[in-house]
Amino acid sequence: MQKYYPAHWGILLIVLSTLLTAWFLWLAFSEFKQGSTSSIWMGLWLLALVIGCALFTIRGYTVTPDAILVQRLLWATRVPLAGLQSVRFGPIRPRINIRIGNGGFFSFSGWNYNPRLGFYRVFVTDHRRIVLLCYANRNVAISPAAPEEFVHDLTVARHLA
Repeated sequence: MQKYYPAHWGILLIVLSTLLTAWFLWLAFSEFKQGSTSSIWMGLWLLALVIGCALFTIRGYTVTPDAILVQRLLWATRVPLAGLQSVRFGPIRPRINIRIGNGGFFSFSGWNYNPRLGFYRVFVTDHRRIVLLCYANRNVAISPAAPEEFVHDLTVARHLA
């Protein structure tokens, strides 16, 4: 059985994505207006950056019997359920947080580090709806639109398996 949980875009992601898209498109078209070969290449590179980041947009999460699929625009990233020890909904409020990856251009994805959790994977669209998947040697943060329902359904499904 599969169940789909849409991603909810928080206000921070909406604002960052809108501002970054507008800024990079403005820069690209400013380069195109210059007309030189190097400026056209720079404009194309800026457009490719916007399109490339847009491909990593997180649309939602599908729970299958053996994995959670993080649904992107053209593909899904698979997060196995094997070894999952606990699932909890709640904010991650680190005093120190280091991010490696996309920091708000259509998603917050990549790796984060904080002293309490260590390094953990992030597939988030709204920091107020974080569900933390805890494994023996790693953690994964996601943000379904209905986090309480997601945690409940996943907990029930794991006990039935």
